[in-house]
Amino acid sequence: MRIAVPDLISPSYFPAIAAVELGLVRDEGVDIELDLLFPVTDAAHALRGGKIDFLAGAAHAPMHAFPEWSGVKLVAALSQHMYWFLVVRSDLNIGRGELGALRDLRIGAAPGPDLGLRVLLAEAGVDVEERGIRIGPVPAAEGTGVSFGVAAAEALETGAVDGFWANGMGAELAVRRGTGSLVLDARRGDGPVGSRGYTFPALAVTDDTIEREPEAVAAVTRAIIRAQRLLREDPDQATKAATGVFPELETSMIAELVRRDAPFYDPEISADSARELADFGRRANLLTTTPAYDRIVTPRFRHLWR
Repeated sequence: MRIAVPDLISPSYFPAIAAVELGLVRDEGVDIELDLLFPVTDAAHALRGGKIDFLAGAAHAPMHAFPEWSGVKLVAALSQHMYWFLVVRSDLNIGRGELGALRDLRIGAAPGPDLGLRVLLAEAGVDVEERGIRIGPVPAAEGTGVSFGVAAAEALETGAVDGFWANGMGAELAVRRGTGSLVLDARRGDGPVGSRGYTFPALAVTDDTIEREPEAVAAVTRAIIRAQRLLREDPDQATKAATGVFPELETSMIAELVRRDAPFYDPEISADSARELADFGRRANLLTTTPAYDRIVTPRFRHLWR
């Protein structure tokens, strides 16, 4: 079986990466390969087409490939809340939370995650067209085998972009290098009220796979939940999981990033979280209806969360 993440050198989907690299999925009796498939919008279509069996990505990603949430389910959260960071050039001297100071900027954002930033800025009263804010891809991140956050941090350093909306690894690299300043941490409440509930990292599976391979879906879910617990208890296990997968610098950084995120490692997807996700889908023009909780989140494996 195959599980894909849309960003590899990143803490965003790390419980899924750890579940594979630490052998937890194998311990459950499932042979699985970990793939990088960017952007998440393409990964969602790969899930629909059967090219991958599991997608560990943004919870709203299935909306790009499964109209009105038909034929796909979320099985568990990899962690809670929207998990991207807005970073801009440090020489702009824009402080944390100062969204009103954003003007005449090229902001790099991956397809899919970009919707989180667009909706957030609109709700904060920031008119991107009026302010000359251009949100679009990072050229260096296009193509296979590239992790977006790392590429975005490099693009900021070279001046290819003025800011980016990306994962915690990209944000940390830019801040440590002195090239970027953190303006917004969505997960920790810097945005408009309710914005951290737009989306979250989640494991998505098609209805067909759930019907054909329920034992395998349960096994992978158990392995990810076990990885969450292991990383909460011992974040240094992240270094072991990343060794041989991440470059040396990022391997040395991942345990600290996981330590920060560990309190959010909870597999539960509540009815409120599903409703907020659907509301975001409507605002982002990915949905025209509000699917029921059981249509978004399969009831079949919820007992594994506890």
